[in-house]
Amino acid sequence: MGNTEILNKLKNQIIVSVQSSFGEPLYDENVMIAMIKSVISGGATALRLAGERDIKNARKNFADIPIIGITKPKIIPENFEELVYITPSAEDCRAVINAGADVVAFDGTMRKRPSGESLKDIIDFIRSEGKLAMADVSTLSEAINAANLGCDIISTTLSGYTKESIEENAAAGKNPEEPDYTLLSEIVKNVNCPVILEGRIWQPEQASKAFELGAFAVVIGSAITRPHEITKRFIKKGLKAL
Repeated sequence: MGNTEILNKLKNQIIVSVQSSFGEPLYDENVMIAMIKSVISGGATALRLAGERDIKNARKNFADIPIIGITKPKIIPENFEELVYITPSAEDCRAVINAGADVVAFDGTMRKRPSGESLKDIIDFIRSEGKLAMADVSTLSEAINAANLGCDIISTTLSGYTKESIEENAAAGKNPEEPDYTLLSEIVKNVNCPVILEGRIWQPEQASKAFELGAFAVVIGSAITRPHEITKRFIKKGLKAL
């Protein structure tokens, strides 16, 4: 698929993030394949996947579905809000591309990368390989910077998951359990590339609101593919009534 066709397939669609962390019951390869097949049978028109294994399996089973690929550590560090860990290097980008991803998502913040490469290095490498570069950001300034460096897509993925955004969101009185609609709206008004809303979407109405605010597409993960998180949420909120 060409990049224009991929973008057309992503526009106004729900993208499902099918991910599981190392050590969780769903991390099993066959279980993840089943999960991918399940969300596609339910109508998902694109996937966001972590790691070569799951990207390769999805591509083998579904040749024409757009795949947004990332890498991340098997175990997320406790100080994750201070680190660049989503597809942090060109080597990681290459692995994702070779596995079959159409879009490479990466940490689009302005923080120092463990590889020593710059954000521009990451974007330039992805585009030199003929793939779409998607910057996961946490603030408006990061989004504008990534757009100026030539990224093709911007996502709100990291809002509330970086030290900078945690501080900004708290100062602005944002609800840490709600999607960051404010950031979405600000980015849409200030950049000229597609903007995706990702993060803390638990209800269909929240996705609808994102599209009303100008989202190009919406990524939903935990609310669909992480039953232990869904269970925790029901227990936490349900027991408040007792």
